[in-house]
Amino acid sequence: MDFTLTDEQELLRATARSLLGNECPSTLVRAHWEDPSVVEPLWETHLREWVALGDGPLVDHCLFLEEAGHVLLPGPYFATSALFLPLLRALGHPSADVVAAGGLSGTVALAGLDGLWTTEPSPDPVRRFVPEADRVDQVALVLPGPAVAVLPASSLTARPMETLDSTRRLFEVEVPADVDPQPISPEALAAVLDRATVALAAEMVGTTRWLVSTSVQYSKERVQFDRPIGSFQGLQFKMVDMSLDHERAAAAVYYAAMTFDAGDPDRQRAAHVAKAAAGTAAKRAAKDAVQIHGGIGYTWESDVHLFLRRAYASEYLLGPSDWHHDRLADLLLGGSSLR
Repeated sequence: MDFTLTDEQELLRATARSLLGNECPSTLVRAHWEDPSVVEPLWETHLREWVALGDGPLVDHCLFLEEAGHVLLPGPYFATSALFLPLLRALGHPSADVVAAGGLSGTVALAGLDGLWTTEPSPDPVRRFVPEADRVDQVALVLPGPAVAVLPASSLTARPMETLDSTRRLFEVEVPADVDPQPISPEALAAVLDRATVALAAEMVGTTRWLVSTSVQYSKERVQFDRPIGSFQGLQFKMVDMSLDHERAAAAVYYAAMTFDAGDPDRQRAAHVAKAAAGTAAKRAAKDAVQIHGGIGYTWESDVHLFLRRAYASEYLLGPSDWHHDRLADLLLGGSSLR
């Protein structure tokens, strides 16, 4: 498998890096914490046209999401492009073209009280961990069967959940009693979730990249005992391990994306490997970045805590590393290919 990016993919990555680097500074992320509406100009002006990436090659989408994770992009982009649009396509829903054109935003409500995103949705009357449910136009409720009901977000009751990471807001959504859902096959739903899992892992690779590069830069600037702290062997070991984890996760993510684009039968196993590797790398980088930054890493003024929050929260969204390891073992032992 050739990991070399095409000229068009290099241009896509450079454009995304420039756009998000300029338009989504940490000041915007912090302001979103207090007022989620501050990201609407960014969504309306720049991000709607990028939703169509959720319809195309997964490698291209991952390139954009890696840059989104590098700046902790808040708002409905991930939910719309990585969850909502692929689910509408799997359903053959008439709104899919409108969403791809940037005309509608949406999110997916699947996990029950146990927080698991599986092809056997919980019968609980409440869906939990629903991203951005109060800022999107539509919500796709995934119900037992499985079946899906696409409803206007304004018709649902959404309650904010108190979570570690306020840069990605999560909600509880009540399932109405009188919905008329459309059936979806477990295989199609599993394919949507596997693709979204790789997309989220790509975003986590971007978050990890920020933690590694910022820690290395800080270790060159911070002087103690008349020497940059980066010259101390103990910190060098940490940063080497962080870099190796990051490289391993990036390779796993882009391998997984390529298997999806090629229709490779290894894609389900690759998706679990990618999310487990990305979760492990992000959590370790977050923990070590706080230690490398010393006392300042614990302060509100430092951006390190924002990335730590996103890293730990993303680890649990769509399943933590241990859960993906278990699913991978099940597949390798000849178990079900469904979640």
